[in-house]
Formats: sequence, structure tokens, C-alpha cells
Amino acid sequence: MQRLRPYPPHIFYRLAGPSVWQPAGFVLLAVLVGGLLTQLSPADGGMLLLRTAVLILILIEPMAGLFVALLTGPLGAVETGLLDSGQLYLLLSLLAWLAHALRDRRLFVPRTVLAVPLALFVGVTAVSILDAPSYNFGLRELLKWLEMLAIMLLVVDRVQVWRARHGGRPLLWLLVALFAAGLSQAVLGLYQFAIQPNGPEHFLVLGRFYRAYGTFNQPNPFGGFVNFTAVLGLGILLSYLWELRDWRLEIKRRQSPISDRQSPNWLPFLAVIFVTGIALAAVIASWSRGAWLSLAVATAVMLLFWPRKLWQGGLLLALGGLLLLGGMQVGLVPASISERITSFSEDLRFGDVRGEDITDENYAVLERLAHWQAALEMAQDQPWLGVGFGNYEPAYADYALLNWPYPLGHAHNYYLNLLAETGVVGLLAYLGVWTAVFWQTIRVIRRSEGWQRGVALGLLGVWTALTVHHLVDKLYVNNIYIQLGALFGLLQLLDETKLNRKERQER
Repeated sequence: MQRLRPYPPHIFYRLAGPSVWQPAGFVLLAVLVGGLLTQLSPADGGMLLLRTAVLILILIEPMAGLFVALLTGPLGAVETGLLDSGQLYLLLSLLAWLAHALRDRRLFVPRTVLAVPLALFVGVTAVSILDAPSYNFGLRELLKWLEMLAIMLLVVDRVQVWRARHGGRPLLWLLVALFAAGLSQAVLGLYQFAIQPNGPEHFLVLGRFYRAYGTFNQPNPFGGFVNFTAVLGLGILLSYLWELRDWRLEIKRRQSPISDRQSPNWLPFLAVIFVTGIALAAVIASWSRGAWLSLAVATAVMLLFWPRKLWQGGLLLALGGLLLLGGMQVGLVPASISERITSFSEDLRFGDVRGEDITDENYAVLERLAHWQAALEMAQDQPWLGVGFGNYEPAYADYALLNWPYPLGHAHNYYLNLLAETGVVGLLAYLGVWTAVFWQTIRVIRRSEGWQRGVALGLLGVWTALTVHHLVDKLYVNNIYIQLGALFGLLQLLDETKLNRKERQER
């Protein structure tokens, strides 16, 4: 069993001396910023001051850069330039992390459960690029996974440092940043759905609404992104309800008035309810069947693992399924939503679509099936290491069906996409990563208490939602992987907390 090793205490309590943070450097920076302000408009000057403040915060604490990257990452699809805001702040965060390690003379890679599976997958995908049609496409995709690994290690390392120096609960700040990123996109999506006067014509639904798409420019990845916030919040709410139940049972057992017992803190509960409600509404507003299906399956899995005993979770799951079916039968679920849910099976069939007649009604389904078929043919030609990681689009021209000459960028099924790009070896390595993720998460759920168990339950929902959504799409886009790297780090820290608690109990 792997666990995180604590750093030597003397490293943490060394204060940065004058040789590290030179006051003269900050004075020079202030002079430069002041000079620039005289040449800028008030709006540009305010933005410069804000960015300067963020830069100073990142230099002081590298995790601040990650928090800003989480907030600005979804802007990548609407920004132009070599580096979007999310990538820029992530780069600054990683560089500041390295600078802190050099300052403390401590270049240390935290030991985590997921480091080996992630490194193995990165290695396999790197080998697959060697014979790929485009190194550019391959390296861009490989960089996403290297970033996820680096973010996970950054989170683990800096939270440990913060705990040793200052104590407190730095995990809560990470959760606040994750929720803030999801909430900002959810609010924008609800505005696009219900308020904005005009939107993309092909996003029009129900005659007057526009599918929510946030800054993603597409409803499906937007729905997948806000889904993470929704299911993470649901997991925390479920744990809070269980804790409230235990509190009332304890009061009843002791036959003491409620005023004599410490009641749960309602403020975080209400805040999580608000964020979760907004995120759930945004998932619905995305009108994405992939997001709806993944939300339903993620909720079912969380209900299964919510009680301490699986048979109790199974009963809850069965009851929830009966209520959903009953609601659809009696019309409690709107017909437009139930029809979109039940028609989902059209996207999950295989077959040769070369001879199919194309109509407005079946165009989207046939287009997706044509790309699935192309991916399978790529895998048949190069079964072991595929056409090269990230190279589905460059290789597509050699496998395109007659009526579908233009690639969509990916196969709209990540498992087929990965099979085509990295072959059987790469797909097995990918499944190995997620097997380790699910195993570690379930272990934390079984051994944790309180809000930590709720976060772990929510993480289980996030992994489930991502796994299911990848049946019909690809979500490693528009800096979503920055959030996934932070969630991986959060899981490692929850596992560490659980191990430390178990050691204290044994002593």
C-alpha cells in the first residue's frame, strides 16, 4: 500500500530570508507597473493591477496559480494566442512550484497511488507517437496527460506544505476553487438558455430556448464540465444528510434535548445546495443526452455506495429507478426530456452506414456512427499501438466514408478513439488508470467519515460521469483536464487523511 510521506519538519519552518524574497525586487516591480499605468486606459490599468496581484500571489503560493487556472481554463475555446489564460496561469503555477522546491533545496516527488498508472499510460502513448502521421497532434494530446500528472503532484505537495506550516484545511480552498469554476460556467449557461435574445440557430430547442454552451462553444463538453460540479455537490449533500441522520439518532438514543447537542453547520450545507442546484439546472439546459445519461448513472452509483452496506444502497437504487420510471409514465417528467432520453439508444448501435439514406432526422446519428466505423478500421490496420496518440484527425482521410469526408476531431466515443490512436496496448493502459482511480476512491469511501466521505462519494460520481459520457464524446478538451488533475490530487489527499486517521486509531 502506497502512502504519502511527510516532509522533515525543519524544511517547513524555514522562513524565506532576504536572499530569497528581495524587497528591492518588489520595489522594481512596483516602479515598472506604475510606469505602465500612466500609459494605459483605466480599464487596461485595472487589469494590469489585477494580473500583477495574481502574479505576486503565485510567487508566494503556487497553488494560487492553479486556482486561477481552474477559473480561467474554460475560456480557452474563446481565446486566441499561443497560450490561453488557463495554460498561462498553470505554467506560472508549475514554475513557482519548482522555484519553491529549489529555494528549499527539496526536489521531491510525492508518492501517490495514481502516479505509476498515469506514468505508464503516458509512456505507452508516447511510444505510439513515434510512427504517427503528425507529431504536432500527438504531442499536444500527450501534454494534457503530463499536465494532469503534474497538477496532481503539485496539489499533493503544496497542501502538505501548507498543513505543516499553517495547519487549517487547505482542501476546503481547493473545493471552493473547483465549485467556483463550475458555478461561473453554469450561471453563464443558464443565461444563454433562458435570457439571451439570440443564439446559434442550430442550438434552438423547444422553439424558444438555446442550448447552454458556456465558453465551450459546444453544449456537450459544457454539459460534461458542469456535470462534475453537480455530482461532486450531490456527493457532499448525501454525506451531510447521513451525518444529520446520525446526529438525530444520537440525540434520540441519549434522550437529550437538541439544544444540548452540537448541531451541524448549516452554512456550508446551504452553499453546496445552491451551487449544486445551479449546476444541475445547467446540465439540463445543455440539452446534452450524454451529460444527462452520465448524470443519471453517476447518481445511481453514488446512491449505491452512500450507505455503509451495499445491500442498503441496492434498495435505494431500486427505489429511485422505480420512482423515475413511474414519473415518466404519469407525465411528471416533461415529454421533451423523456423523448430525448429514450432516443439515446440510437447513438449506441454499430453497423455499416455506407448504404444508409441520410435525412435531417438521422444525420447526427449517422455522422457519429461513420466516425466510429472509421476508428474501428484504424484499429484493424494497426491493432497494437494504433495510428498514434492524438492522430485520429490526421489519419481520418485514409479511412473516411464516402459521405463523411470531414473529421470531427475525434471519434465521438473516446474508447474507440483511443483504440484507433494507441491500439490495444494503449486502451488497456488507459483502463488500468481508471481501474486504479475507482479502486482508490471506493477504498476512501469505505474508510472515511464526515465531509471527507462526501467528497470521495462525489469524486466517485465524477469518475462515473466521465466514464459514461466518453461513450458518445471526448471530454479532454478546453482545459477540462486541469480540473481532472486537481480532482486526482484531491483524491490522493483524501486517501492520505484516511491513512493518518487509521494510524492514530491504532496507536
